Amino acid sequence: MGQYRLRIGEATQMSSNSSVAIAPLSSKLNWSASIQQLLKHQFAKGVSNATPGELFRATSAALRPHIVDAMLETESRFRSANAKSVYYLSMEFLLGRSLRNNLQSLNLYDAIEDALAELGLRLSDVLEIEPDAALGNGGLGRLAACFLDSLASLHMPGYGYGINYEFGLFRQEIDDGRQKEKPDFWASEQSPWLIEHLDQAVAVPLYGRIEHGRDRLGNYNPMWMDWKVLIGVPHDFPILGQDARTVNTLRLFSARASDDFDIGIFNEGDYLNAVEQKIQSETVSKVLYPSDAVASGRYLRFTQEYFLVACAVRDIFRCFMARYAHPREFADRVAIQMNDTHPALTVTELMRTLVDEHEMEWEEAWEVTQASCGYTNHTLMPEALERWSVDMFERVLPRHLQILYEINRRFLKQVETRWPGDQPRQQRMSLIEEGTPKMVRMANLAIVGSHAVNGVAQLHSDLVRSQLVPDFNEFFPGRFSNKTNGVTPRRWLMQANPGLSSWIDKQIGSAWRSDLDRLRDLEPAHKDSAAQAEFLKVKYANKQRLARTIFDRTGIRVDPRAMFDVQVKRIHEYKRQLLHALGIMDEYFRIVEDGIIPVVPRVHIFAGKAAPGYFRAKLIIKLINNLADVVNRDPKASRFMKVVFLPDYKVSLAEVIIPAADLSEQISTAGMEASGTSNMKFAMNGALTVGTLDGANVEMLDEVEEDNIFIFGLRTPEVQRMWSEGYDPWDWYHRDSRIRRILDSLSADVFSPNEPGIFEPIRKALLEEGDHYLHLADFGPYVAAQNKVSETFLDPVVWTFKAILNVARMSKFSSDRTIREYAKDIWNVAPVHPADGN
Repeated sequence: MGQYRLRIGEATQMSSNSSVAIAPLSSKLNWSASIQQLLKHQFAKGVSNATPGELFRATSAALRPHIVDAMLETESRFRSANAKSVYYLSMEFLLGRSLRNNLQSLNLYDAIEDALAELGLRLSDVLEIEPDAALGNGGLGRLAACFLDSLASLHMPGYGYGINYEFGLFRQEIDDGRQKEKPDFWASEQSPWLIEHLDQAVAVPLYGRIEHGRDRLGNYNPMWMDWKVLIGVPHDFPILGQDARTVNTLRLFSARASDDFDIGIFNEGDYLNAVEQKIQSETVSKVLYPSDAVASGRYLRFTQEYFLVACAVRDIFRCFMARYAHPREFADRVAIQMNDTHPALTVTELMRTLVDEHEMEWEEAWEVTQASCGYTNHTLMPEALERWSVDMFERVLPRHLQILYEINRRFLKQVETRWPGDQPRQQRMSLIEEGTPKMVRMANLAIVGSHAVNGVAQLHSDLVRSQLVPDFNEFFPGRFSNKTNGVTPRRWLMQANPGLSSWIDKQIGSAWRSDLDRLRDLEPAHKDSAAQAEFLKVKYANKQRLARTIFDRTGIRVDPRAMFDVQVKRIHEYKRQLLHALGIMDEYFRIVEDGIIPVVPRVHIFAGKAAPGYFRAKLIIKLINNLADVVNRDPKASRFMKVVFLPDYKVSLAEVIIPAADLSEQISTAGMEASGTSNMKFAMNGALTVGTLDGANVEMLDEVEEDNIFIFGLRTPEVQRMWSEGYDPWDWYHRDSRIRRILDSLSADVFSPNEPGIFEPIRKALLEEGDHYLHLADFGPYVAAQNKVSETFLDPVVWTFKAILNVARMSKFSSDRTIREYAKDIWNVAPVHPADGN
């Protein structure tokens, strides 16, 4: 326990002209001997009796010295250049596996493959042993991982800060069609990539009380007293850029109980309570996104967010104060990007650090804080914009609540000056939402405390300005901008789809690998019959691989010659996996009741996780699995269609699914999806898109042109008009016999003969509860678009040249482009190239 004035420890400072020499990395090194030595010295094993996990760890450990050398050289280069750095704070970093990525970045894939072959092993088998780093959930975390890859590949001083979750989200199993959540103990053995730094652990204060004192000059001097302490232990995860010429780090913090906190309890003889409190302290880094349906879950989640922010800000200040004399220079040397609202406490933590620890005047501290911080908004849904109760805030972070109230008081005074007497506007813009209970609006805090706020697709950014926070947009002219998301082509094309990457090399050379704009040179290939034939061979090989994966994981046999119709993403009503399921039900009835044979056979492939407490999303998973059971067993239907739900969707599974897809379903309700990134990955790998004009689909349409994408459904203004003027799903039920047959089949338990009534909540949501996501209004246009898809797929020449054009026109959706825009427009960060200048 202690007072609020926590001091940041001194750090050892390297000389600004120091350098780290790196020995040239040769593929001719005796890698097989190195791997054997590591097996011997780390595990006391030989190749013949080593476990698969030990083989993976030894292979990875052989690379580690070269990765660390590159990390040290990168750090030295950035320090010598006195470069401004960007720090990316995110609750999620969905990294996936790293061994293959690191081998390719080091240009050692072939060398290690040969070395393992000498030992009688296959590299492909070793790669499959690595668990996915379960540090994220979906698009938010995968975007953060792509951004770190691009920062390193572009030689920019950019670092991630996150939490070293022990269990991650959860491992999904499907039992009788239902999602079951199991612990995902991805780090059951210490990751070979994580480098622990106990010497740089930080203290994180929580709880306590405020003592209202005054300093020697009589000024108000609040003291944060009697807090409890968590210890954040940093672990560095190396992020290798292209060719590993720049290696940045993702710093992940694990929570540990404070020895000072526990020892008093031990001395009092209450050993059991000491152990319990230690366990409670360390739960902070156990699981990603604990349920906020109960109070304990809300406290834990709020504590996690502060833990991330406090560890990051202390670590950033440790590095900064080791090099610079005064924190007034902070914003000139540091840019902090808040990925969504989860790290919004950065604003109050920066103010606390500057005002309380560095005794900076409020006005100057606020100027530094705003100039340092940027905020990325990822959602338009009000329920997804975080709000925390004032009571909980005051209990966990009493000093931060004081600071937040002062920020709000000063800000609302400015609002009053701008719009005198406009109380409704002040209420909308306040950081505090009045009510019972009072709530802190974290998005408002992030907006007020940042110099730049961005959305992640042009449509999304326009809606943020015009509908989500129009008052703030008017008050802060120029603060809001767009930065359309992107994905790293190194992971999602070169690594996930080596066959297609080699095909591109053959068509236009390899320069595209470092400059994705060169993909435009592929356009002539879309009409080249020989190029088309080779493209189809690559796609078919990828579909064969996915077919094997489907059989291994589900026991379902699928024909790679059928169209692979894919929707893989987080299960949520607005993403409308249910619309896809309704389309499947319609297709099934047309076959078995109407005798209409589909134009082309299809395999409908789903994957994704539902939040544990999200009943309706989990029921949609159950419906999809029941559809699979009925359709796949029906001899009339199964010749022409199959339905597959692949469990436990994660990065490594996505790397198998995406290259094999023929059709990508991006069918969210217009105006609901901020951007999407799976849409980009699929198109980059030669899938055509059927989708609404939502998120980044709008910009994809601009790039690929309307002949090469299947757009359907209500536009955003039409959706908003329906919501405001009234939408009655019963009209669509009575008007469309197909809809009526589908929904009546749910009541008749056609797809749940042994579980009567189980899908009645879905029927009720669509008809009696208003069909908020407009499934029924978009059903007819969706079916019409799918008919057009089938007609197009009938002609492989036409389909293939459209697919090739999609690949050729995806360069805009590289995360390299996105990061360059952030660096120029928001962070004012420049690349620091290696010695050769490239």
